[in-house]
Amino acid sequence: MSQTSQTDPSRYDSLVAAAGFQAQRRLDIPNIQYPEGVKLAVNFTLDFDAMLLRRLLNETWGQKAKGEFGGRVGVWRIMDMFDRNDVGVTLFTPGRIAELYPEVLKHVVAKGHELADHMWEHDVPSDPVIEDAHLTRAIAALEAISGKPVTGTRSSHTPKLLREKGVVYNSFTSATYRPFYEYDANGENPILQLPFHYALDDAMYFSFGWLDTPNEAQRIMDVDEVFDIWWGAFEQQYKVGGYVNFLLHPFVSGHAMRVDMLERLIQRMKTLPGVWFPTCDALAQHILAAHPCPSQSLSQE
Repeated sequence: MSQTSQTDPSRYDSLVAAAGFQAQRRLDIPNIQYPEGVKLAVNFTLDFDAMLLRRLLNETWGQKAKGEFGGRVGVWRIMDMFDRNDVGVTLFTPGRIAELYPEVLKHVVAKGHELADHMWEHDVPSDPVIEDAHLTRAIAALEAISGKPVTGTRSSHTPKLLREKGVVYNSFTSATYRPFYEYDANGENPILQLPFHYALDDAMYFSFGWLDTPNEAQRIMDVDEVFDIWWGAFEQQYKVGGYVNFLLHPFVSGHAMRVDMLERLIQRMKTLPGVWFPTCDALAQHILAAHPCPSQSLSQE
């Protein structure tokens, strides 16, 4: 117990109660049942924002050029590879990208992949009215291209607002390693979370000049090193029947050697039986049907 808690027992009690409630907010799904014959679900997700945040921050031309590469070259390379290997992909895409790279998104939809929300301009406004307007506009832009409802997001949008807009899952947490239901801070508005982990985020291994971090903090790793790390993560989850969510960026993984590494990884995964490569929506719809959330609210008492 901290010194402050020792001198103020009520503060200690409130911290214990808050910690207990936070644990309740994240509801595990024990013994997830995948479709028959499936042992492990693997989501490949792309944050296709074309460096939109760096554009908004008005960073140097060299940084913004990475986004141009991702939108004009990288995303085409990586999506062609996924199509060759019959892997479903979810593109978490800011609504603004529908204006900047509409042909990419049309092509992705035509190939049967999913478009999901990634905010309007890669940020969530603090004003609730503006937040609503941004999310509404982003969803409308993506649905105009996909011709179907947007059911997922990778964002910190308010859960209640997401549910009102028909969004049923989020992929914006590393709180655990398997899909789970998460309630909001009031113990209401549960939403399915499809978690990722930063150890499976390509930007952690292949980025230089990452959001103004100092040079000594950067890492440009050899693709074979990353292959081994990612294969190890996949293999461990395969053994326990878990879940894997790879978070990729076209401006990062769209370089030729990295695309080749991902293809080798996928092909090796396919040597094991029972590996499923759905879109996030396909996985979410299965879980929602097979393991519906048992309660719509939590008690904070």
